[in-house]
Amino acid sequence: MIRVLLADDQALMRAGFRALLDAEEDLEVVGEAADGASAVELSRRLRPDVVLMDVQMPGLDGIEATRHIAADPDLAVVRVLILTNYGLDSYVFAALRAGASGFLLKDSDPADLLQAVAVVARGDALLAPAVTRTLISEFVAGPPADTTAGRDVLTAREQEIVELVARGLSNYEIAERMVISPLTAKTHVNRAMTKLHCRDRAQLVVWAYESGLITPRRR
Repeated sequence: MIRVLLADDQALMRAGFRALLDAEEDLEVVGEAADGASAVELSRRLRPDVVLMDVQMPGLDGIEATRHIAADPDLAVVRVLILTNYGLDSYVFAALRAGASGFLLKDSDPADLLQAVAVVARGDALLAPAVTRTLISEFVAGPPADTTAGRDVLTAREQEIVELVARGLSNYEIAERMVISPLTAKTHVNRAMTKLHCRDRAQLVVWAYESGLITPRRR
């Protein structure tokens, strides 16, 4: 059973999400929050597997709420899935940097929402990688603060793996590109996350861009 917390300031939006999620046998909505502060408080009290987090909420917004959740060691297993109205919302990358595991457009199909919750709950991230690549290219500007930060802890193979993750490739696509098994690809990804102290693949992508391992491709 995947336990979900809804965080959105619109009651009608929360009701819609609840109806959709509660209709699934393996999903359970355990709480609702109308603002970021409540989302953080309920996350600490209820320990959901996934928080569906709206960005723009009164008081503490979704980005700051995500940062609070991600920074709390007791909430290490809680994953935040950001909900946004626009595919190229400048808030999205800030949310990923704050510790979100991925994002989803609010006008996505119901089936996509259900899949997104399942994907994030099992520890994967970065939904719609094509959109993610475009978004990162748009909003990661300027030179990284330290173009070598953390690279010395990674092997050459791990650096290559991280670059492919940051380009939006799945484990299966990485395995195909590098002629290795999907399990081996997953092992390399997990090892890199451990070495770099990244919560998940989303944080791995943020690190790849901020460390200068890869640079945005401008159109």
